[in-house]
Amino acid sequence: MDAIKETHYNFKGQTNYYKGKVRDVYTIADKYLAMVVTDRISAFDVVLPEPIPYKGQVLNQIAAKFLAATADIVPNWVISVPDPSVTIGRICEPFKVEMVIRGYLAGHAAREYALGKRQVCGVTLPEGLKENDILPEPIITPTTKASVGHDEDISREDILAKGIVSEADYAQLESYTRQLFKRGTEIAAAQGLILVDTKYEFGKVGDTIYLIDEIHTPDSSRYFYSDGYEQRQASGEAQKQLSKEFVRRWLIENGFQGKDGQTVPQMTREIVESISARYIELYEQITGEQFIKPESQDVVVRVEQAINNAIATL
Repeated sequence: MDAIKETHYNFKGQTNYYKGKVRDVYTIADKYLAMVVTDRISAFDVVLPEPIPYKGQVLNQIAAKFLAATADIVPNWVISVPDPSVTIGRICEPFKVEMVIRGYLAGHAAREYALGKRQVCGVTLPEGLKENDILPEPIITPTTKASVGHDEDISREDILAKGIVSEADYAQLESYTRQLFKRGTEIAAAQGLILVDTKYEFGKVGDTIYLIDEIHTPDSSRYFYSDGYEQRQASGEAQKQLSKEFVRRWLIENGFQGKDGQTVPQMTREIVESISARYIELYEQITGEQFIKPESQDVVVRVEQAINNAIATL
């Protein structure tokens, strides 16, 4: 199966290249980004040895769909999507915070709550909640954007006190975050899903704030299936999730959690194909649309041609 493991292009006007865990990003003329969403997959902060066919296309197309569906709320960085695995956009000066918003007590917030903490990022939580309960109202729990190491929780008060974001800009980021989450929640509900929590990243060009990066993908968001949610909650069962949690479970079952001395289990063709099929299932469940596989051809060459054509129109 053809997949994009890595790319090494040299485009006209290219001024920089950055290889992330799952994305290859080319800077064009110091004004634009050509982002290739590869088929690399990471878990436990480790990039696994085998790429997953169509994974990059799934994430890129979900992000493109939701960015287009929220462009009336806030402008975004996208200029064009010339290939299923590529997004071309404007370079923005990113804010050094990620805007995490939670509608339910899940993940990191649930772990903090279980430790007895009743404040997350300066937001007070009520007593008597259990994991995956709906919150009285969605809460914003920002994190710092670390250039090295892990992101860390931070409160609104600390962001303003440290001058990380101006008060006027932060008020706008909060407003955009709540509006985007409301729209994402409505779109998810139409697909029989609950948008549990997610994160948004923003940047600026001049005085204009733009929504950047991906939104509402299973790699940046947590979804529950709405059917049976209340019954599972009442009986104390785990919620049925729509995320890449199945990859982490397979790794754990095979003795890998990213710890020193552990080896990634062998990724057989069957395993790779099954993960690919699950990502396609994620796409169809989240978007309500059939996933279309591109016509068979060398995917790395196809992507290069698409970017070259897009650059010529900038």
